[in-house]
Amino acid sequence: MSPALIEAIAYHGADPADDPRWSDSGARTRAEYGRWCRHCCGMVCLQMVLAHRDGHAPTMLELLRGVLPYGGYTEDDHGAIRGLFYAPFADYVRAEHGLGATVHPHLSMREVPGLLAAGHLVMASVHKEIRRPERPAPGQGGHLVLITGCTSGVVHFLNPSGHTASARRARLPAAVFGSFFGGRGIALALRERWAAGSPGQRQRIPLHPG
Repeated sequence: MSPALIEAIAYHGADPADDPRWSDSGARTRAEYGRWCRHCCGMVCLQMVLAHRDGHAPTMLELLRGVLPYGGYTEDDHGAIRGLFYAPFADYVRAEHGLGATVHPHLSMREVPGLLAAGHLVMASVHKEIRRPERPAPGQGGHLVLITGCTSGVVHFLNPSGHTASARRARLPAAVFGSFFGGRGIALALRERWAAGSPGQRQRIPLHPG
């Protein structure tokens, strides 16, 4: 919830439960926030999509509690969290938020511009170290970002765990993005519902990095 703390949490062992803004997440306790926040990249992507469409969105933990009955996350006997699972998540956003959702278990970078041109936003699985693209990708997949545009071979995306402003609202050459990309994702169709604006106007929260 505090972007300025992401670097310390990601690289210096800081405890996310120490975030002074933990309650802004909708968590009931500091411990609940500390336990779940590392698993909520998909919830934050959904939050951004809903804010873009409606002008507002539920909190991160409210969205998490909503997807749990659908099986979007599971917990084993030892308390380990698994997920986000794409098919249950897609069922959830269709039923509860009126979004079109198509799971793409095999998605190539060549297909992404077509999905965007058709009016979708794309939640894409990438390695979390996409926040430091100047380094070679140590792997592919495992973390979700929201692709909002792809023009002239440049991918525009929003990264919930970016540790700098440019890593949170990012743009990368498609080839660099592809080196972190896990080849799967979820295409979300907004089914536009406009937020209330001033008389005679309709406004949306902008997603494209400009």
